[in-house]
Amino acid sequence: MSALSFPASFHDLFAPGPDAPPSAPRPIARDLLLGLALWFMALLFLVAIGAPHEPQLYGGTLLAVAVLFHAVASRWLIPAALAWPRPFGSYWLKAFLVLVASVVPVGLVVLILTGDPEVMVGFSVFQVFFHLLLTAPLSWLIYRRRLRRHQAVAGLQQELGHSTASLDLLRSQINPHFLFNALNTLYGTALQENGERTAHGIQLLGDMMRFMLHENHQPFIPLAREVEYLGNYIELQTLRTATSPAIRITTSLSEAPPAAQIAPMLLIPFVENAFKHGISLQHPSWIKVTLHVEHGTLYFDVYNSVHARPAPGPADEPGGIGLRNVRQRLLLLYPERHELIIRRSLDEYFVHLTLQL
Repeated sequence: MSALSFPASFHDLFAPGPDAPPSAPRPIARDLLLGLALWFMALLFLVAIGAPHEPQLYGGTLLAVAVLFHAVASRWLIPAALAWPRPFGSYWLKAFLVLVASVVPVGLVVLILTGDPEVMVGFSVFQVFFHLLLTAPLSWLIYRRRLRRHQAVAGLQQELGHSTASLDLLRSQINPHFLFNALNTLYGTALQENGERTAHGIQLLGDMMRFMLHENHQPFIPLAREVEYLGNYIELQTLRTATSPAIRITTSLSEAPPAAQIAPMLLIPFVENAFKHGISLQHPSWIKVTLHVEHGTLYFDVYNSVHARPAPGPADEPGGIGLRNVRQRLLLLYPERHELIIRRSLDEYFVHLTLQL
C-alpha cells in the first residue's frame, strides 16, 4: 500500500492492519475513571466558585467529550492507524470523522440544556476543532509514549529471559562435564595404588566441588577464585601424568588483582580441552598455560600438542561443545569486550583470550 492509497471501505479505515502492534497497551478503564474524576472535580470547582451557567455547561461538555474521545482513540483509532504508512495522518483523518459524528449527540445535549439552536450549532462546530487540535494530539502523544515504555519493558524482559536461560543451559552442560572428567582422573590415579597422591587428589577435588556448589552459580566472582580453581584442576590432572616423563606441563598463573571480577567457569574449558586432546601416554605431549592481568585486561593463553584419534565425535573434537559454550557465554557476558583467537595445525593447538574485566 502506497502512502497515498485509501481504504476500500469505511470498515477498513478503522480496522487494525496486519502491521498493527500486537500488544499495544490499552489501560482504557483507568483512563476513563481518571477522566471522569477530573470532569467531576472541574464541575464541582466551577459550582463552588459560583461560575456562570455557561462556563459550567461548556467546560463540562468539552471535558466529557475529551475523556470519551481519548478512550476511543486509545482503544481503536491509534492502534488501527499505526498499521498505515503515514500513521499520524491516518489517525488525524479517523479522529476528524469521529468528531464530526459527535456533532449530533453533543448538539442534542447542548440544545436540551440551553434550548438555543444557535448556541447548539456554534458549540458543536467549536468542539470539533477544539478536540481535533488539542485532544487528538495529546491522546496520540500519551499512547505512543505508553507504547514505547511497554515495548522497552517487554524487550528487556525478553533479553533477560533469553540471557538467563542461555546461561543456565550452558552451566548445566559445563558442570557435569568437568566433574566427571575430574572423577575419571581420580579413578585412574587410585588404580596406581599411591595412597598419598590419591588423598591429595581427593582434597583437590573437594576444593573444586565447593567452588562449583558455592561460587559457580553467581554471575561474577573474584578472578583470584577462578585462577585458584584453574590451578587446582591443572594440579589434579598433573597427578595422572606425573609418572610419564614424555609429558611436559608448564603453567604461569600470575596473581589476580583483588578487585578483578570474572564470570565463573569461563577459563577452565580451554584448559580441559588441552588436557583432553593434548595428552597422550604413548606419545610425547606438552601443555603450556599462561595468565596475567595488565591495566584491567586479562591475557590468557593455552598452547598444547594435538594427537590424532580414530573417528572422533563432535563432543570429542578440539573446540567441540565445551568451547562452543564458552563462545556463547563470551558473547552474552562480554560483548565488544573480548577477543578470542584459536589456531590449530596438525600437531598443535593454540588459544589466546583477551578479556576486559
